[in-house]
Amino acid sequence: MHHIKDLREFITKLSDLGELQEIDVETDLDLEIGAIIRRAYDLKAPALLFNNIKGIEKGFRVLGGSAGLSGGNGMKFSRVAAALGFPSDTDANTIVNTLAGSTAKEGIPPVTVDSGPCQENVLTGNQIDLTKLPAPYIHKGDGGRYINTWGTVVVETPDKDWTNWAISRIMLLDKNRMTGLVAPQQHLGSIHKMWKDRGKPTPFALALGCEPAIPFFSATPLPEYVDEAQVMGAHFGEPVEVVQCKTVDLQVPAASEIVIEGYISDTEKASEGPMGEFAGYIGEPNPEPVYHVTAVTHRNDPILPVVCAGVPVEDTQVCCGFMYSALILAELRKQGFPAASCFGVLESAIHWFVVTVERINHSVESALALTQRAKNIIFESKPGVDIPKVILLDDDIDPSNLNEVVWAYATRCHPDTDAHLYQHEKTMPLIHYLNAAEKKDMSSTKVIYNGLLPSFDRSTIAGFKYNVPAELQERVIKNWKNYGFED
Repeated sequence: MHHIKDLREFITKLSDLGELQEIDVETDLDLEIGAIIRRAYDLKAPALLFNNIKGIEKGFRVLGGSAGLSGGNGMKFSRVAAALGFPSDTDANTIVNTLAGSTAKEGIPPVTVDSGPCQENVLTGNQIDLTKLPAPYIHKGDGGRYINTWGTVVVETPDKDWTNWAISRIMLLDKNRMTGLVAPQQHLGSIHKMWKDRGKPTPFALALGCEPAIPFFSATPLPEYVDEAQVMGAHFGEPVEVVQCKTVDLQVPAASEIVIEGYISDTEKASEGPMGEFAGYIGEPNPEPVYHVTAVTHRNDPILPVVCAGVPVEDTQVCCGFMYSALILAELRKQGFPAASCFGVLESAIHWFVVTVERINHSVESALALTQRAKNIIFESKPGVDIPKVILLDDDIDPSNLNEVVWAYATRCHPDTDAHLYQHEKTMPLIHYLNAAEKKDMSSTKVIYNGLLPSFDRSTIAGFKYNVPAELQERVIKNWKNYGFED
């Protein structure tokens, strides 16, 4: 496993893979950069490095689509694979299964180093001016310029027993203030409440442009008091390097491109949003806590990663699809559920979650029992709170293959007997179809579709991978170019 420890090394890796497009023509932070990133998602084009940004000091750059899907043959998940230490052609199920194993390992704490590239430049007091950073106005209708769409918010409990890394959107207000989503049901919100209950603001650090694996682990819904940095260390088998902040008692990834330090107010709020989000819609503004900035540090010629969240498939959905899948797979196996694999369907904005089950001769009763067990395990897990619809399928289906999932769901799920509804389940409020009462209560109906083939179904599947003999499959694939096709 190759641990890429620096965003710039990752950019070089993307370039070597043909997965990077540098843009040297002048581009505008007002909608244009967001539009280009959005178009690149839709075309599965390479990640984008914007080198010449209107109104921004030369040297400041923006990276977009760093976790997007690739249109290259056999390279769909190449950016994810490289970020997480795998060969670029690694398939989704291998990545998910390995990550599931990593979450079960003993964590490796980060190691504090004396200095890091993130502090090549240190700005405090009147030197601070957030408006000089290349924070884009991403979607028409957003409430402002968003500095954080792919960075890690670092906070710590007052007793310092738990350090939490999280991705949470943050919008600029002025030169030294920001505001952002501090959801009470998320760990950032719960730690903020601990400080607020003591009548104190929450020390924070926002690390932007970290090594490429950090956003994935920061987005992983781990249990309380489990540090994302330690789980990431276990995955790579070595600690993450962190450095002490300049004005708050926190440590941040040492190789970050930009770090913003300060305090989240325990009393002051400002209107935040709306913002285009992972479900594909632009919501409504809400009052959220104000971030007061005490320092900005950055590398020379810093790079700000940006996500243009919205309709699938974009970085947020890719990240959550992999990390949620790994956690839920680990939990299913821990509780003895016969899961072969699972995957959050990216094209559904992770509203569909597929679990494949080791193929056995299911009776009606055993299939119902598996459905109930899946409900109890998935919907009671922390990542399961965010998942509204689960599909159970046999392991002849690749859960990361949209074509196979749609075909199996359409042909194996009876609309009357195979849809199992569960009311008053915990949910996240960003699910678009929720009504106002459900969003307020964070509770809604969820569903599991049971697509497990019954024991009496003896049908033969007509498809290349299903009923063409393995030897013939191999021969056809080997001779594909000889038949006159492109490889």
